[in-house]
Amino acid sequence: MNIYETRRLLDEYLLFHYGATNEVLPWEHGPREALGFPVRTVMELIDLPRTPCEAVALDLGCAVGRSSFELANFGVSVLGIDYSQSFVDAAAALARDGSMNYERVDEGSARTALVARVPENLRRDRVRFEQGDAMNLRSDLGDFDIVHAANLLCRLNDPLKLIERLPSLVRPGGQLLLTTPCTWLEEFTPRGNWPQGSTREWLTSQLEPHFDLSKTCDMPFLIREHARKYQWSVALGMRWRRKV
Repeated sequence: MNIYETRRLLDEYLLFHYGATNEVLPWEHGPREALGFPVRTVMELIDLPRTPCEAVALDLGCAVGRSSFELANFGVSVLGIDYSQSFVDAAAALARDGSMNYERVDEGSARTALVARVPENLRRDRVRFEQGDAMNLRSDLGDFDIVHAANLLCRLNDPLKLIERLPSLVRPGGQLLLTTPCTWLEEFTPRGNWPQGSTREWLTSQLEPHFDLSKTCDMPFLIREHARKYQWSVALGMRWRRKV
């Protein structure tokens, strides 16, 4: 079974996207700077002054949608696409209703009932979601002023299929907001499709013919498995500007 269609992983991502600080990390000595990653991948990478007022954005690998809603708050219309139908269904329910019940794993069979809520200041009416494969996006998708793809590349079987499509997805002068923890695993990506050197150098060689790199940063993030076990990682964050 696809792990991205399980209820446990759906709940884990709802917590990752919408959990309050005390719900995700009650430990005072924990790495709080790693919280709020789906918000920070937008807020820390986007270049606001040059974003058109009536822009359109694409959120690839949107999961349960928090980054999509953040993008919409800048006055853009957003299409969120994810391979997981359960993630897309949850994101669409949040766009429609503004909230969704889920459970947090505490330990063993112990659970805590929580509610994921889209912040009231975010524009849910500007976002729509659909299921899709980032390696085989529909041909009539169009192009966008902003393309956001957070921690997606190293979960694709053949990431080059998406990278080769990116120039046609980002309008001239548009922005590509990209993050990756560079976690290449054979369960997701065959070794022959991994970068031969560093992921940053590989991405630069692939994207430079069509894009200018305008920002790089390190972006820590924290995923809670249960009350006493977390995954702390650091993603490479990049903002690229499509050449005119």
